[in-house]
Amino acid sequence: MKKIEAFIKPFQLNALKDALLQEGVSGMTILEVRGFGTQQGHHEVINGTEYRVDFLPKVMVMLIVEDDLEDTVVNIILEKCSTGNIGDGKIIITSVEKAIRIRTREEGTKAIK
Repeated sequence: MKKIEAFIKPFQLNALKDALLQEGVSGMTILEVRGFGTQQGHHEVINGTEYRVDFLPKVMVMLIVEDDLEDTVVNIILEKCSTGNIGDGKIIITSVEKAIRIRTREEGTKAIK
């Protein structure tokens, strides 16, 4: 199993969710996060005063998928979330040793479906 974490722009979430659901991905966790990378934030002017905004709003989409879905999910994220501009985000993939569904105590891929 793989854990896929994608940090994306908030306005891209609905299109990504719809595409993942259409592909049969049955569950995901969404977190509203703030951060910066190469983009390094930006400046805003509010009531004539300039402020530096270092941490930009992002959405972290976290999925646990079977190994054979990894490439499909990554390709969907790249297709739906790439604008070609700085700030498009990151995808992080790690291996999952074990998953357990608390209610039924099912383990492995049965726990993530």
